[in-house]
Amino acid sequence: MDWSELPLRECLRGGEAEMLGFALDRVRRQFAWKTGGLDAEQLRRLHSPSSMTLAGLIKHMAFVEEGFTARAAGRALGAPWDVRGWVENDEWGWQSAVTDEPQELYALWYGAAARSRAEWAELSADGGLDVAVDEGDPDWVVNRRRILIDLLEEYLKHTGHADVLREAVDGLRGNDPE
Repeated sequence: MDWSELPLRECLRGGEAEMLGFALDRVRRQFAWKTGGLDAEQLRRLHSPSSMTLAGLIKHMAFVEEGFTARAAGRALGAPWDVRGWVENDEWGWQSAVTDEPQELYALWYGAAARSRAEWAELSADGGLDVAVDEGDPDWVVNRRRILIDLLEEYLKHTGHADVLREAVDGLRGNDPE
């Protein structure tokens, strides 16, 4: 699978959920384009002074997709994330990604993105974005909208990182694939 196979429904006039879904679909495609088609060496390459790799970004975003969507749905994380806590998962993902094969990383992220996209469509239809998500902390009760915007924000931030790292790897530049 590559970026061109990711769904992108055009949304010129939609409601809030449709517009946010479109924005997330578009940035997923940008992220997939910026991180796609590379071999293991390219994905693992460090660019001093950062310790960030494209491999780490891919695995981190798979974790973010799964984690934020699980939070919004009020369910626990599934494999491979279900054996660690949130902070430990994040560190493990960045560190372990450099030993993962490219096809494993791509399959992990594409699968997470597809599951997340489908689940957000269900959540939007089942109560919408105003549904409160209570994680047991009385000072931290948010709604699905906030979690969806946090997910979009993570993509925007890390797609910028991928943009810089990818240009350093092979010169690929631009905002959207042709």
